[in-house]
Order: sequence, then structure tokens, then C-alpha cells
Amino acid sequence: MKETASYRMRIHWPLYVMAIPGLVFLVIFKFVPLVGSAIAFQDYSVFKGFTHSPWVGFKHFETLLHHPDFARVFGNTLLLGLLRVVLVFPVPVLLALMINEIRKSALRKGIQTALYIPHFLSWVVVAGIIFDFFSLSGLFNIVLGWFGAEPVLAMQDSAYFRPVYVLSSIWRDAGWGTVVYMAAISAIDPQLYESAMIDGASKFRQIRHITFPLVLPTVLVLFLLEIGNFLDLGFDQVFNLLTPMTYSAGDILDTYVFRTGIQQAQYSFATAVGLFQSVIGFILVYIFNRLSRRVSDGGLW
Repeated sequence: MKETASYRMRIHWPLYVMAIPGLVFLVIFKFVPLVGSAIAFQDYSVFKGFTHSPWVGFKHFETLLHHPDFARVFGNTLLLGLLRVVLVFPVPVLLALMINEIRKSALRKGIQTALYIPHFLSWVVVAGIIFDFFSLSGLFNIVLGWFGAEPVLAMQDSAYFRPVYVLSSIWRDAGWGTVVYMAAISAIDPQLYESAMIDGASKFRQIRHITFPLVLPTVLVLFLLEIGNFLDLGFDQVFNLLTPMTYSAGDILDTYVFRTGIQQAQYSFATAVGLFQSVIGFILVYIFNRLSRRVSDGGLW
């Protein structure tokens, strides 16, 4: 007998009740604000509102694409997004695989807790720590002094911005990212490892042929979600790490919109940039979702 939707709801009603707060959150904070995307095609005025503001078509998108700073800002956004996907995203996977091999439960939990504690620090606090670390009297320049090198103002040098962005992302969020992967690893049947040990498989072979293949669907789903935010690098992080001397390497679409759109009350232009980012994110998710289905049965749809 094939289960109907009503039958599943009667049987699993506690799960549906638990999902209600999440659905309400999505509707209020994700779907309802989509109506406001219409102002990207208007010369929006706070006093005239949605209904009486004049429609201007793709004017704001053309302004964005023809702006003299667009190539630099868009290039920075693409490069930082690529660095985050290539260098930051794999770190939680590797950490989860290594933590899982720690046999002492207390030590494993202690290491995992120490790794994800930085996630609870705001980027304002993290940026303050980083600026202190790279200051003239900070640990970075103290170590350079031990080797006879001249002090460096790293946070005022555009050459250091991207490495600092990557390392700070790993330090703050990599430990928190292991939570999902550790949950996926804990669901693996222990009998698979026992069988592999009987066959003489080493720890590395167990990871390679059991742990990683069974965690791969979870990795692919989270990778697709990461790709969807490819151009959304996190305003808080970049804004707090950015200085006027590092605009050439760190100025991205979010900080650019904040200066030229929000601070100057150009709400239609800021919305157009946000819509531009969302469309590109959707295209990337669609492409990589199709590719992921060739690698695994996983995917978002």
C-alpha cells in the first residue's frame, strides 16, 4: 500500500509540528522580502512607496555594469568566493575525519569544543583580535623581529588582505562546520569498520573507502548551499577587516553597495545589486547540482 501525504502527516505529525517554526521563519524572513525586489526596477522613493514610484526597467542594473569600479569590485568578489570554496570549505571535512579517529571520547569532545568556540565570537571581536595580532607591537611583528625582519603593517597592505580573509574564515568557522559532518559520520554502521579491520584495512583505507564515500552526499549538499552564496561573502567579516588601503584587494559587492547604495539612500540600486548576486547564485547552484548528480545520487533536487 502506497503511503499518501495525509497518512504520513497523521503518522509523523510530531515531526511536522517541529518543522512549523522553521517554515514560519522562511516565510517571514525569506519569501515575504522577495516582494521588495520589485524596487530594483523602480526609482524607489520612501515617500511614494511601491505603488507610486516610477518604473525604470533595467536602469540600475546598467548603472552597476557600467560603473568604473564594477570590474574591480566584481573581480574581488569572485576571487574571494573562489578562495573560500577551494581553501575554506574543505577544512571542516578534513577536521571531522581527523577528529573521528580520536579514540578517547573526552579528548575528542574537548578538541571539537575548542575548535567551534570561535564561531560564537562576532566579527567585530575577531577583527579586533586580528588587528592587534598584526599591529606593530603584535605577535606577528614580534616573530618577524626574532628573524631580523622589518615590521610590517599587514592590515594596511593589500597583499595580506586575502590570506588574512582565508585564515580568519578557517579559524572562526571551520570548527563549527565539523558539527554536521560529525553527525553524518556517527550514523555510519560500525560493522562496516569491523569488517574492514578483519580484512586488514588500515585506518587510511577505512577513511578512504568507508567514511568519506558515506559522508560525500552530505558534503555535496553543503557544497551546493555554499555555491549558492558564492557572491555573498559576508558583509560583517569583510567590512571589519577592510581599510582604505586594502580596497584594491578587499572591496566586494557588499561593501560597495553599503557605501554607494545604503549610505547614500540609493535603495533601488542596492536592491538591484542584491538581485544580481542572487541570480548568479541560482545559476551556479543549478549547474553544480546537475554535475553533482553525475558523481552521487545526492543533490538539492
